[in-house]
Amino acid sequence: MEVNIPKFLEEMLQTQYGEKITKKIIEGYSKKRKVTLRVNTIKSNIEKVENILKENGIEYEKVPWSEEAFIIKNTREKEIQNLEIYNNGEIYLQSLSSMLPPIILNPEEGTDILDMAAAPGGKTTQMAAIVNNKASITACEMNKLRAERLKYNVEKQGATCVYTMVTDARRLDSFFSFDKILLDAPCSGSGTLNTENTKLEKIFTPKLIKKSTESQIALLRKAISILKPGKEMVYSTCSILQEENEEVVKKVLMGGKVEVVPIKFDGMEHLPMLPSKIQGSLCVLPNELYEGFFITKIKKK
Repeated sequence: MEVNIPKFLEEMLQTQYGEKITKKIIEGYSKKRKVTLRVNTIKSNIEKVENILKENGIEYEKVPWSEEAFIIKNTREKEIQNLEIYNNGEIYLQSLSSMLPPIILNPEEGTDILDMAAAPGGKTTQMAAIVNNKASITACEMNKLRAERLKYNVEKQGATCVYTMVTDARRLDSFFSFDKILLDAPCSGSGTLNTENTKLEKIFTPKLIKKSTESQIALLRKAISILKPGKEMVYSTCSILQEENEEVVKKVLMGGKVEVVPIKFDGMEHLPMLPSKIQGSLCVLPNELYEGFFITKIKKK
């Protein structure tokens, strides 16, 4: 099957990963991803959601690295959106890859947490659930429309510990300081390409990558400046390009104020992995279950 991706991207992938892995990535782009969801433990529990799915004839499987994550086997999003548990915020439709950064950050109760580019709120509300609403989460989103979506999801999921700010996180006042920071940075989306999009050549361009890296570096530098010493943050993107991942992180590491913390959590060996030039980082291969995703954990010295 011929998969339509911009020529320059294919060349970048070949340079970075070689022929064999590039072929796997392009195959992964063309797969129809299964619907996945997360149980919102603020409002519900795993057993209740399992029972409701069974009652509705919805088949599912679990993932080894999270009890709250479900892979739906026999229905599409529309059917899930008709369920009461969806409409009252007991479950949240979220890609598996995007559930990883909050798990890796591992936020704790009683701490100050920052989500720097928070909309639409999947990771924000996941963190609120991890801390049982017993932490202070500041969620930033600079785009007004996206910020509305974020507020809506925060409210719907019952994430009462979240304070939303319509602001560019790069402009946060330096009197702020945080125990944990999640920077799921705006990116080119090279890990989540929709190859059926006929306008892909127009949207996905070298200019987009360049613009993304500029804002990623600025956001990451800001994050490090407002992270408390000795504390950790997570940098993630839905890109699989070194330009937006390893190279951005390496630029910041050169300052000497931070170090990479190797990522470890139960079940991570089951993830479809791509090689990364930063040891201890995670790069996920796009396939029928996962979006392409990059994650690094950073500690401030």
